[in-house]
Parts: sequence; C-alpha cells; structure tokens
Amino acid sequence: MKMQIAEELQDAINEQINFELYSAYVYLSMASWLESRNLSGMAHWMEVQVQEEYAHAMRFYRHVIERGGRVTLREIKTPKTEWASPLEVFEDALNHEREVTRRIYAIGDLAARLGDKATQSMLSWFYDEQVEEEAQTMEIRDLLKMVGDNLAAVLQIDVRLASRPPVSSPPAESTEP
Repeated sequence: MKMQIAEELQDAINEQINFELYSAYVYLSMASWLESRNLSGMAHWMEVQVQEEYAHAMRFYRHVIERGGRVTLREIKTPKTEWASPLEVFEDALNHEREVTRRIYAIGDLAARLGDKATQSMLSWFYDEQVEEEAQTMEIRDLLKMVGDNLAAVLQIDVRLASRPPVSSPPAESTEP
C-alpha cells in the first residue's frame, strides 16, 4: 500500500516539476545562443544541464507517483533567448540555480511542517545537488569575469567545458519494497 502524499505537498512538487522542465528550456535556450556564437563547449555544458534538469523533474515525478499522488503537467513558459555575452549567460544560469535552490528549500520546509519524512529524505539528495550546481556555475561565471573580453581565454574556457561528461544520475529512489 502506498503512503499517500499530502495534497499541499503534491501541489508544491507539481510546481517544482514544472520549474525543473522550465529549467531544461532555459538551459536549452542558453545552449542555442552559445552555439550561434560558435561556443560549442559552453553549449555542450548547457546541454548536459538540460539532461540534469529533466532527470530532476523525473525524480520529483517518481516521488509523487510512488506516494500515491498525481502529477499534473502545465504549460512551460518561454525562456529568455538573447544575452549580451557568455558572462551574462552564466550569470543568469547562476541566478536561476539559486532560484531552484530557494524553491527546493521551500518544499523541504513544507515537508517538515507536514511531518512528511519520506519527502524530507528524498529532498536531501537535492540539497547536495544544488550545492554542486551553484558551485560549478559560479566557478564558470567567475572565470568569465576574470578573463573579461580576452577572446583567447574565453575560447580556452569553451574548450574546457566541452569535456563535461553526460548525465549519469542514479535512478529516483523508490519508496516501494
């Protein structure tokens, strides 16, 4: 028998699923912009972000389903499509990750208030993931700030980011035996 998830928490996680899918759109838009500037390494880094955001959405999806809840999908808003520079792209990416973190912490606060230990346990993976997401994005942003308009240095960063491995996140943990 599945342990039923509270409707309020189900709704919050449904919003997060939508936001994670929106995040994938944001990063795909960034990848497209970077490709249009022949920065294929940075675009590749963003494409891996797309995969990660989709995997995050699916972790939340599995949690709701396994808890006897219902996932309801909504329209995904259109992301920004233009940036002034690669630095602006990564500044936006960092700000976006900080918003993701804020939203996940809010779900954690709600789960704690409702005494939903299963959701609290599931979210611990996300807490660690968001620390990593913000740190990686901040490092790239800071490197781009440091090199400024030095094209050779920007291209070196681009080459470095091309080596990011694809997503190999573990499957969502099951609450079922």
